[in-house]
Amino acid sequence: MRSTLEEAIVETRNTPLENRPRLPRIAPSKRNRAVVRALNPMLVTYLETSRDLCETDSILFGAALAVCRIIGAKLSTAGRATEQSSAIPAWRIRIEERIVKARALIGRLICFRSGNNRPRIVRTVRMAFAGTNVSLSQPAIMQKLTERIDDLKQRIAAWGKWIRRYTERSTRFNQNRLFQSDHKRL
Repeated sequence: MRSTLEEAIVETRNTPLENRPRLPRIAPSKRNRAVVRALNPMLVTYLETSRDLCETDSILFGAALAVCRIIGAKLSTAGRATEQSSAIPAWRIRIEERIVKARALIGRLICFRSGNNRPRIVRTVRMAFAGTNVSLSQPAIMQKLTERIDDLKQRIAAWGKWIRRYTERSTRFNQNRLFQSDHKRL
């Protein structure tokens, strides 16, 4: 336990803040509390020799890292800098994924309409009409396919409009804020 603590402290002293691994939340179980209680007295010797706040921080982070390693908690290998959330909102990413899936479905429906009866295409068409009383052997299937394709195209247009309106609004907002702070930059 002491060797794990020493390794972790030495490792965190030599690692810049942004490259430290993210520590997971640890469940407050009896076993985990026992590990923390066992490490606490060992920390005293390191904290007494600490010269400044940065060193104290690296000692405490090293102790937390040692606890995670002892109890077997998973640590992210990447540093914090790579795991920061992007500036793109989550709803926009979800809508863009929906658009990609809808476009792929449109492509498969058009393939089926043009006579492609491969098993993967047929399976996709069946899934597209799941929950409706449409069977692929009906004579009016071509009309139903066209309606479904048009419906998907309209949905894609609506989703794209949401994203476009948001982009325009955020661009306007940022330009107005920039103009208020510095007239000459625009």
